[in-house]
Amino acid sequence: MKEFPVAVIMERRRLNNPWIDAAWEAVGVVPAFDDGEPAPRRIVDEPERSQWRCGGFALELFRDEAENYFANITAPIPKVFVLWRMDGEFARPATVSVSYGEAARWLDSGEQVDGVPMPREIADWVGDFVNTHYKPEPKKKVKRNDPLGLDRRRT
Repeated sequence: MKEFPVAVIMERRRLNNPWIDAAWEAVGVVPAFDDGEPAPRRIVDEPERSQWRCGGFALELFRDEAENYFANITAPIPKVFVLWRMDGEFARPATVSVSYGEAARWLDSGEQVDGVPMPREIADWVGDFVNTHYKPEPKKKVKRNDPLGLDRRRT
């Protein structure tokens, strides 16, 4: 499988703040194999918070990012990274990734990125890819630059 379809769960929390009335964040990612409707759909509606399921996204894996997938999958809590942007009063996910490197590039460029826990189905899929395509670089012995090393060998 080259792509893994997912939906992002975005949450809006009401704040008691005179300058800003709410805070948005991505709180989850779920598999979405049978997602016929990618439009945002409210799934929780409470006075202090609401959650929206935003479908139509797909995780893609690339061989040149295999080291970053390995770093993520072997972390204590593997993550799916969600890049999102405000669209008026609504926070819309733009893209998703499981690459540490890609998430770091997004953050370096000033984007809003949240890391959410990776579901087991996605972790298994990424793990299979890493096992197939990740080959760790062989360790190379580094010769130290020791100006006194020559003198020590003569004595």
